[in-house]
Order: sequence, then structure tokens, then C-alpha cells
Amino acid sequence: MNWEELTAPDFENAVRETGGVCVIGAGCLEKHFDHLPLGTDFLNAHKVCTMAAEKEPAVVFPPYYFGQIHEARPFPGAMALPPIQTLELLMSVCDEIARNGFHKIIIYNGHGGNTSLLNYLCQSGLAQRKPYALYLPEGLHPEQREKQWQEILETEVHGHACECETSITLANYPHLVKMDTLKGRKAEPLRRYGHIPPGRITARWYADYPDHYAGDATAATAEKGEKLRSLVVDSLADYIRAVKNDEVVRDVLNDFYDRCEKVGKLTETD
Repeated sequence: MNWEELTAPDFENAVRETGGVCVIGAGCLEKHFDHLPLGTDFLNAHKVCTMAAEKEPAVVFPPYYFGQIHEARPFPGAMALPPIQTLELLMSVCDEIARNGFHKIIIYNGHGGNTSLLNYLCQSGLAQRKPYALYLPEGLHPEQREKQWQEILETEVHGHACECETSITLANYPHLVKMDTLKGRKAEPLRRYGHIPPGRITARWYADYPDHYAGDATAATAEKGEKLRSLVVDSLADYIRAVKNDEVVRDVLNDFYDRCEKVGKLTETD
């Protein structure tokens, strides 16, 4: 069930019918080399969430595209909001989702650059009592799906506008993909920071992929995309089901919040 397509009465029913579970497909607006649309990440993420929610009912929030994407600022079409504003906006969105009745919010990430942002958002939920819990699925489960994913692919380097991302976009939005613009081009990492031991460095990703392309999209096909998409959708549907059945996380959080509120307060016996 897509949030934006529901009437107000239907929305109230959907909250009850889904057990208060809402799913957000998080992406961004950024260059995906010359052959994929700027909205690739949020378009595919929203599509996956919608298909997963058809298998395991949940309300899917409208496409979310205000992610962390400062790496793409040198290229036309990127939307890179200030860092604190990016975090606060997503926090406010989650708070509003909860105000509308959802106490379990799943954020499905379609953009690698959002990973640190979303992890910190999840940690920030401990800063003050919230009436909801955040869930961030990672990887494909069970592990067999990860093996199947690798068996579908032919190329080694992946990361951005590559074989897998291009294949999934061909399956989802073939009319938006311009394979002829590739002209056989592929992108290996330049390793311009290779002289420094492993770690996080400003502009690390840009140092490897200055054209905002990582991998070999020439091997992409819609047939591969359909197979890859099926693995991701099934994995997310399983995750939604597990979240619906979860009765532990909120208890743990309330225990945490209750103990926080007792810190520094004297008891009657004191």
C-alpha cells in the first residue's frame, strides 16, 4: 500500500491492517554516469519496497530522495542539502510517520552514501524517548540469496551505475536507461589514496571514481535485473514479516528510556 495513493479513511485502516509498519525507500538525486537517471536510487528503492509490501503488507512512504550525496556536487542534477539539515529532515519525517500511527519504521536504503547517515539516525533514537523503533535491513537473507546474487553477475567491480544497478533499473524503468551512451566504457578504481592505510578519508569515493561510475554496466540486462530484483524483494518481504512479529525491540527501548529518566533523581528512601 502506497501512502500517497490512500484516502484518509483507507489510511487509518492501513495502519491497523499492517500492524503499524511503514517502509521508506531512501535514495538521493545524483549522477549515475551517462546512462542512468538521476533518481535511480530512490526510484529502485521505492519500487522494491512497493513490491515487497505486496508480498507482506505494509504502508510504503512516498519516494524519499533527500539523502547524503555531497560526493555528487560536481555534477548537474545533484541535490545535496546541508549535513545537519539532511539528518534533521529525516528525523522529522520519521517523527511525522509515527504521529500518523506507525510505531515500526523500516528504512530500506537504495544509496550507499546514505549508510552512515542512516546508522547515525538509528543511534540518535536513543537521545530522547521516541514512540517508535527504527529498523535498517542489511544485505540479503538468508545467505543463500547472496550466493544466488553473485551467480547472476558476470563482472567483478560494483558500486555505482554498475552491472547490477543498471540491470535492476532496466527491469524497473527500461525507458529511462540509455545503454547506447556507455560506448563500452567501464570504471576501475583509480586508487588515488592507495598510499594511505585503509580508513575513512574525505572524498575517498571520489578519489576512486571521479566520473561517478564504478563497475561495468555494459554487461547489464533486464533479465538479470528481474532475477536480482526478485532476490531483494523477497529478502525485504521476509524482513517486514520479522518486524511485524517483533515484540522485543520496543520493550528494550522503553527499558532504556525508563532507566535514563531515573539518572540523577533521588528515591524516597534517599
